[in-house]
Amino acid sequence: MSDERADRPAEPELRASDAERDVVATRLREAHAEGRLTVEEFSERLDAALAARTRGDLEDLTRDLPAVAGPAPRRPRTGDEAAPARRSSSQPAGRQAAWGVWAVAVLVNLVVWGVVSLANGGTVYFWPGWVAGPWGAVLLVRTLAGGRSRGPA
Repeated sequence: MSDERADRPAEPELRASDAERDVVATRLREAHAEGRLTVEEFSERLDAALAARTRGDLEDLTRDLPAVAGPAPRRPRTGDEAAPARRSSSQPAGRQAAWGVWAVAVLVNLVVWGVVSLANGGTVYFWPGWVAGPWGAVLLVRTLAGGRSRGPA
C-alpha cells in the first residue's frame, strides 16, 4: 500500500458513521485550537462534517490539515533511570486535602459563630460543633483505617 493510498479513506463512497463524523469534528476542533483554521473556516467545516454523508465527504474536510501525531513512542527501560519521588508523608495526598478542607470549614464556622456571639452580646448555642464533629469523626475513622479501602466507589 503506498503512502498516497494510506491518506485516503477506505472506500470513500461508503456512508459515514456518527463515530467517523465525531473523529473529524474532533480533528477540526484541534486544528482550530492550533490556529490552523479561522473561526469561519472551523464553523463551515464543522457544519459540513456533521452533515457529511460519505467517508469521502469527511476526508475532503481535513485533506489540507496535517495528520494528528500519535502519542510519543515509549522507550524501553534500561534500569538506569531515576526512581520516582516518594511522598514524604505517610498519608495519601487526598486524605491530607480532606483534613485541610475540614480545618478551613471549621475555622470559617468558628469565625461566623464568634461574630454572631459578639453581635448578640453573649455566646450563642455552639452550632459549629455540628459541622466539626460528625465530619471530623468520619475523617478520623478513615485516617485511622489507613490504607485499607473498600475498593472503587
